[in-house]
Amino acid sequence: MKLLLDTCALLWLAESPATLSATARAAVSAHPDELFVSAISALEIGIKHRKGRLDLGMDPVDWWRLATTHHGLTVVSVSDEIALTSTALPPLHADPSDRLIVATAAIIQASIVTIDPLIKQYPNTKIVW
Repeated sequence: MKLLLDTCALLWLAESPATLSATARAAVSAHPDELFVSAISALEIGIKHRKGRLDLGMDPVDWWRLATTHHGLTVVSVSDEIALTSTALPPLHADPSDRLIVATAAIIQASIVTIDPLIKQYPNTKIVW
């Protein structure tokens, strides 16, 4: 089962795994070779860090490399197909990052590891939490 971590799930996996639900932790443990993260999460993390809303204890570039390598995550670039798919989604999210994560999951046929209640409302979106 392919799993796409949303930005919060990635942060919790890397910094505080107990914050993930038991179901999410079990799914991540059961599928270590099928873990994905969108490149848009790197942007979100970098912005939050720059604004002082996220203390990573190191430069965001180093944190990202360490987190993705340590957890064996495959980073999915934001392609034109993903970008265009995100614009065709129902208007549930104003946040383009979340829309890109939903579109990425659709394109790579993955379930999204997320607690976000709005993401759960997108049609044909599979959630693990």
